Amino acid sequence: MTTKLLQDRVAIVTGSVKNIGRAIAISLAKEGAQVVINARSHSEQMDELVHEINQLGTGAKAVGIAADISNVEGAKQLIEESVKAFGKIDILINNAALRRHTPFAELEWEDWREVMGTILDGAYLCAKAALPYLKESSMGSIVNFGGLSAHTGSKERAHVVTAKMGLIGLTRALAHDLSEFGITVNCVVPGLIDTVRGESAGSGTPEHHGKNKTLFGRRGSIEEVANLVEFLCGPKARYITGQTIHANGGAYLA
Repeated sequence: MTTKLLQDRVAIVTGSVKNIGRAIAISLAKEGAQVVINARSHSEQMDELVHEINQLGTGAKAVGIAADISNVEGAKQLIEESVKAFGKIDILINNAALRRHTPFAELEWEDWREVMGTILDGAYLCAKAALPYLKESSMGSIVNFGGLSAHTGSKERAHVVTAKMGLIGLTRALAHDLSEFGITVNCVVPGLIDTVRGESAGSGTPEHHGKNKTLFGRRGSIEEVANLVEFLCGPKARYITGQTIHANGGAYLA
């Protein structure tokens, strides 16, 4: 059997039961990584994804861990149970997010904190809890997930835009702090991707989706985003760190 690029690596993907997170989990597993699937609560979708990965035949295994990473206890639980399952951590994908739509005049503190807690606090808490294990890895990688609207702005998304832009700063800061341990830290910013939007994202198409068009005349696929993440976590991307990398078909040129 040919050795896979991520053979025996252990990856945690937060917010990974559907859409881009799901595609990332499958992509990493196809390259041999052991994968931790995460969501706030246990669900049938989680079980189905774990089963699908365990049946790939690549040697990869998956476990599902329900944990709310927006608080200290939940993030620690996720990391501790991941290490208990696989013995180590090599890759952390901070993908968990809430995509709310609320006019600023109606945006309450609780709404602001819920979004900020999941997107920005969650990335910090998971990175902090995982750091002792990432330092032991010979190929430690953190990939944070930004958003197109953080760069273009968007109506009724002050909380989401702010949290996602905060991840850019966190990425750059961690790249400096963690370089001495050989850990790469990058931020992937998908845009105009063909995903299924849930009720929490609000109804209709986000304003910035209507204003921005891709150069290819189509939306990107979740697999195309996952391919980029797979590369950043692999051995061929060890000289790339602190970068914000856009995957949007030319809808926004950084």
